[in-house]
Amino acid sequence: MKKYIFISALVWLSSFSMLSAQTTNVLDTIYANDQKNVALFFPEPIRQGVTGSDNFVFTYNRDTAQHFGLLQAKPGKASNLLIISNTGVIFSYIVQYKKKLKRLNYFIDQNNSIGNEKPIKATVKAKTQQSEVGEREAKFERFAAFLLNRKEQIGRIKKRKQKIVLRVDNIVFDKSELYFVIQIENKSTLDYDVNFLKFSVATRQKGKRKSLQEIGMNPIFKYNMPTKIPAKQTV
Repeated sequence: MKKYIFISALVWLSSFSMLSAQTTNVLDTIYANDQKNVALFFPEPIRQGVTGSDNFVFTYNRDTAQHFGLLQAKPGKASNLLIISNTGVIFSYIVQYKKKLKRLNYFIDQNNSIGNEKPIKATVKAKTQQSEVGEREAKFERFAAFLLNRKEQIGRIKKRKQKIVLRVDNIVFDKSELYFVIQIENKSTLDYDVNFLKFSVATRQKGKRKSLQEIGMNPIFKYNMPTKIPAKQTV
């Protein structure tokens, strides 16, 4: 049973840009003093809490992540509070000292986050692109098997060097890809090692001085590509 080589000779170029848009959020202000604890309750357990200056102290359970922390402040200039949850969700607020407090408890909503320390959108997009590439290659493989089962020959397109014969059995254009079914026959008494197969597009210019210009094309998919052709066999 003859085996064939399937090569798609259309260069497939894909480009994608990882673009991220940032919006300027107006941060809410949380007031605190040194007489009372101001409790902040977050939708996810706190992994890290940092204040911008020493006159503000934010305490939380560093050993066992919990949903709340306590804020106190001493007289001084306003600063900021940065909270990171155990899943990487980021919350940011302006903190300011105030002698009299009207509010002692803050229940933070998930929508108040300013982003995530992990590029979630980029990761999802990369996985989607990988899935699309896998589906594209699966489609190539199915169509390659179909072409081999047809065993169709378009004519005598072949080249011989010594006792090695290379023949193009079929050329098929499907959507945006060009497929080649190639047969290599080894008529010698020695095994033949296949190091590579090169393809190019040739353009012949008209006129008295005819010239041939060739542009190399790299395959984007290979099917049943052999590395060795035994003596007196065809692949």
